[in-house]
This record gives sequence, structure tokens and C-alpha cells, in this order.
Amino acid sequence: MTQNNAVLFQKEGNMAIITLNRPESMNAFSGSIRRGLGEALNKLTDPEIRVAILTGAGDRAFCAGIDLKMVTTGKDIEGLMPDHPIRSDLEPVQQISAFYGQFESLPIPVIAAINGYCFGMGMQLTLVCDIRICSENAVFSMPELQLGTLPDCGGTQRLPRLVGIGKAKELIYTGRRIDAAEALRIGLVQHVYPKDKLMEEAMKLASEIANANPALSQGAKRVLNAAMSYPLEMGMHYENINVITTRQDLRKGAVVLLPKAKQA
Repeated sequence: MTQNNAVLFQKEGNMAIITLNRPESMNAFSGSIRRGLGEALNKLTDPEIRVAILTGAGDRAFCAGIDLKMVTTGKDIEGLMPDHPIRSDLEPVQQISAFYGQFESLPIPVIAAINGYCFGMGMQLTLVCDIRICSENAVFSMPELQLGTLPDCGGTQRLPRLVGIGKAKELIYTGRRIDAAEALRIGLVQHVYPKDKLMEEAMKLASEIANANPALSQGAKRVLNAAMSYPLEMGMHYENINVITTRQDLRKGAVVLLPKAKQA
């Protein structure tokens, strides 16, 4: 395991675990976390890694959103801003949005294991992951409007695709907090576990994903992501292309699945 600023990166076989590591600040998003996540992205280019888990240190919070103390004092806020003169106020917003998008466009699947508070920039970070699971004590909120801004990391675009436009509007307009049970009910997360079982279950899920042929799991991610934005006809065409370019020996697959089919 190596530590870089406020982010831990651990490789276990063909899996990677990325941990936001500012538990004293409930893993609030800061310049140091952004830098650490950027270096984690570079490590995820390792071709041996087939799946990644993103989580937060401790059991109080996955990420409590932007570090409000940092904002009020200016401490460490430079890490969230471009390191060069900006052309307009739009540029830093585009850059942080593009940074989040790098996780969504990773070729490998990413699991968010959400423990405790998951607010603002933290919640938006989970939206770029492929699968979200959480502990029973998880609490979700997007309070950006109450802070005087809009969700600026893709939250207004990704949240409606997961929970529907009406529920997304309700959550964003009000900044209302919802618990794990409600998050499961509306489809924001796929599973809820006791907090002492969260990482165990995340590792089980990651292991199942890692067991698949990486060309197939990565191809599936490409076409599933396309389904969220492409019209059906275009998405079907893209699916067909990926089926051909990723197909393995179906006879070998049939040999593996046939005993399971007989047992069922």
C-alpha cells in the first residue's frame, strides 16, 4: 500500500482499492484529495488491474463534500483550481468536471463502497462509478444550492439518469438528506450492508467482476455507458461492433456454464 497526500492506493492481485484518507475531516474534498485521486488514476493504467473499489477511511463518511473550512480560509483551495492563468470563470468548472469524467471513462469497472456521509462533491464522485453499494449508516445529499452554487461535477446530468428526473430535481432543489434505505429504493445504490461488512462485500463483488475476461467486462462497460446517452439505434450499432471485437471462444464458455445450467 502506498499513500499519496490524502489518498491511499492498494493493489490486491487484479483489484485496486482507492481510499479517501482524511477521516479527521470526514474525507472532505480538498486539493490534496484531488491530487491523490489524479495519481490513483495514473496507477489504474496498470493492465493487471481489472476492477477498482473507491471508498473512504473510517466509518463516519465516504466524503462529506467540499471542505468548507478550506473554502472559508482559502487553505488548500489552490489544488482545486487550474495551475495557470484562466481565460474565464468557466474554465475551472470545466476542468473539475472533466477530472470527474476520467473515472467514468476508465476502461475497468469501478465500485463505490459508501460508508457514512456522502455529500456534494462526494456524492457526485460516486455517480461516476459503475456500481454503488453502501453501509446501513450511509446518508446522501447534494446541498450545492444551499451553498450558493449548482452541482458542478456532472451531478445534474448523471443523477437523473440513475434515479429519474423528478427525484433528481427534488434532491437537488432541496438538498434533502436521504438514508441508505431510500437510496436503495430509488436506485441510487444497488446494495446496502451492515457497516462492518461493507468492504467484505465490496471485495466479493470486485472478485466476481475480476473473474470475467477483461476484454469482455471492459467492452460491456463501453456499451452500457453508451446506452445512457446514445439513441437506441446508435447504441445497438455500437453494441454490435463491440460484440465482434471482444468475442471469445464461445465453446469454452459453454463448457464452463453447462454444469451450472444442469444444477439450476
